[in-house]
Amino acid sequence: MGSIVHGAVFTELVTSTASTTAAPDAPEKDPWPALFALCLGFFMILVDSTIVSVATPAIIEDLQADVNAVVWVTSAYLLAYAVPVLITGRLGDRFGPRRMYLIGLTVFTLASLWCGLTGSIEGLVAARVVQGLGAAMITPQTMAIITRIFPAERRGKAMGLWGATAGVATLVGPILGGVLVDALGWEWIFFINVPVGIVGFVLALRLVPVLQTNSHRFDWLGVALSGVGMFLLVFGVQEGHQLEWSALVWSMIVGGIVFLALFVGWQARNRAEPLVPLSLFRDRNFSLANVAISAMGFAITAMAIPLMLWAQVVRGLSPTRAALLLVPMAVMSIALARPVGGMTDRVHPRLLTGSGLAAIIVSLVWLALLLGPDGSVLWLVPPMLLLGIGNAFVWAPNSATATRNLPLQRAGAGAGVYNATRQVGAVLGAAAIGVLIDARLAAEGLPPYGGGEAGASAAGALPAPVAAAFSDAMGTSLLLPPAVLVVGLLAALCFERPGHAGFGGGSVAPVPAAAAD
Repeated sequence: MGSIVHGAVFTELVTSTASTTAAPDAPEKDPWPALFALCLGFFMILVDSTIVSVATPAIIEDLQADVNAVVWVTSAYLLAYAVPVLITGRLGDRFGPRRMYLIGLTVFTLASLWCGLTGSIEGLVAARVVQGLGAAMITPQTMAIITRIFPAERRGKAMGLWGATAGVATLVGPILGGVLVDALGWEWIFFINVPVGIVGFVLALRLVPVLQTNSHRFDWLGVALSGVGMFLLVFGVQEGHQLEWSALVWSMIVGGIVFLALFVGWQARNRAEPLVPLSLFRDRNFSLANVAISAMGFAITAMAIPLMLWAQVVRGLSPTRAALLLVPMAVMSIALARPVGGMTDRVHPRLLTGSGLAAIIVSLVWLALLLGPDGSVLWLVPPMLLLGIGNAFVWAPNSATATRNLPLQRAGAGAGVYNATRQVGAVLGAAAIGVLIDARLAAEGLPPYGGGEAGASAAGALPAPVAAAFSDAMGTSLLLPPAVLVVGLLAALCFERPGHAGFGGGSVAPVPAAAAD
């Protein structure tokens, strides 16, 4: 099967290169089947960002590893995913987004097979790095292809499906992981990707159009500066808590900021063809949407950690049952994806995204107040439903607003920037919530959480004062994500009125053939 996949990729490379001067982007062809094919691969890679958390105990036992080593199974994936996404977005502009998507999907699928077959923690971490690289190739291409095959006045509906995929996938990971680990073993959280990846590859090969490219000059200095800067910053922030914020960690973070500052300076001076054209940020809505999605990435990553700890440690729920608390949010996000996507093309993004962020802020504060040692977990359903409503009103409208005015030849660069800011926000969220949880536990007179409390709680042996103190610590920690989302809300409230055809219910102008790259 691997040789077939590789052969298909080679064929795709040859045909895509030959089609550089082929037909232009074709809006007259129904783009929805292509979008469904893209969302399958996108969903798979986002699920893998969270699916390992439930399998951690089983991996520790089977591979005879410690907790710190298993933490790297997730950290390595997120690091390899976040660092090159700026570069892979631009590679899509240069070599074609369809080609990059298929290569990335092949790499991801084969790395998933490697993950399931490995017999050591070191091999698993190495396979996850390769998986992350494949994911980094896939993500910006999905957004770039949507930008190019959907005209501006129909892009909101497309982003509704894309946004729902992004919002729901991160919630499905723990649920699916719990079911697979309980039924088949931890290896199957990776093996499940193989048939899904093959189906996704075939669908993309058949349904996603070949889009024109031009011969871009590649900014190798920009690649080096951005790659080193992103690695140092993301690694330092991601591992800072684990390494107790040592001088080495702070040196990496400062070094990463310096390299990224040099990268921005070089992009401003590069008159040929920069990796990230800074002219993208002249679009006010693009710049503000990046601020909003960074805050959103921070909040969604950070909110799940104290909630899941409370559910398992204080309420004694299994990982699978704890993850089921997120189902109302996922169901609401899915149910509203289509209607919100339709509104995205007609209603001011300030109203949609602003309302969504406000709903999420209220829901998280509401949840924080409910995290106590007593009472039914059913009380969490109303704020979870509100959280799902907020999610639906943020992902699609914000993504559509970011891409609405992107020049087609820079769709990959813009998508790379957007996804990079989202990933950096997620890494910052995971690091910040870890520090705050330890600080709040210490303030309540409790030791840092090390996993032992969960077993005590499951056995009903967690003393009532400890359960109350732990609940207070988690509730207070859960107030950090809504505080950060206020920044995103302020950014969304500054969105300007879109000017695309059909906005506000007006007539839709004829859509010309899309410009070639």
